[in-house]
Amino acid sequence: MRSQRTINKIVFIEGFGLHTGMFCRVVLRPAPQDNGIIFHRVDKNETIRSHIGAVTETSFAVTIGTNNAKIRTIEHLLSALAALGIDNIIIEVEGPEIPILDGSAAGFVDIIYEAGIKEQDRRMPYIKILKPVILENGESSIMAFPYDGRKISFRMHFKNHFLGEQTFSIDIDKESFVRDIAPARTFGFLRDVEYLRGLGLAKGGSLENAVVFSDTEVLNKSGLRFQDECVRHKILDSIGDFSLIGFPIYGHIIAEKSGHTTNINFLIELLTNTDSWEVMTDDPKPTKPIFSYSYI
Repeated sequence: MRSQRTINKIVFIEGFGLHTGMFCRVVLRPAPQDNGIIFHRVDKNETIRSHIGAVTETSFAVTIGTNNAKIRTIEHLLSALAALGIDNIIIEVEGPEIPILDGSAAGFVDIIYEAGIKEQDRRMPYIKILKPVILENGESSIMAFPYDGRKISFRMHFKNHFLGEQTFSIDIDKESFVRDIAPARTFGFLRDVEYLRGLGLAKGGSLENAVVFSDTEVLNKSGLRFQDECVRHKILDSIGDFSLIGFPIYGHIIAEKSGHTTNINFLIELLTNTDSWEVMTDDPKPTKPIFSYSYI
């Protein structure tokens, strides 16, 4: 069981939102132990705790919020925080969305390392998978099995498309995430662009912040960062989504054709199967909100 962590100093990052197209500014502030990950929508003066009970939408991105304020596309930032082990942080957001940057988590990794990582006096609890948990949703599925560590395996299949099948499996730690997952960008298909914009989405999308495929080729002149960049990005998204449970999950998660909606539904399934896991902690009477899962 490792120590809780925060960042050493205040840093900020800014850019345009993928879906809203609006300019947004994010300030990351250190937070005390047991604080958890807290978003503050400063232009609405609303505070939103990062957990599945705050999720309001999962179509093409994860949105958290209240009746008065929402923050869209939080998964890339959360993925970087989870993989680097940042447990306590205040995230001030001016605007409706986290900036997309280049479509990956690399920029968020860079800003966290610029801030520095600070270990704290309390230990960080984690969820230990004791026996299998399985969620099937049409063609999508997620399974969790006991495992001595944090591992994600993902399979996706692009029917009638040159990308075909992609699979990737990784033991999650800082080094493997930074090397193999963080640079993988969000992706989409040219045939879907007009559909998404008709829904009011992808207003800020471009070849500068997403990989775009036609039926026969990659449209980005720079090409792919990995031959299997798509499945690696799906793992990136999943790490961010799964962090909304509030604890690191120690187990082997195997996902097939999963997206944000299935990921969040899996967390609910996991939490309701209370005999399949336990919270490992050295605190017999945790009282802080970070340790609460009373929203089940």
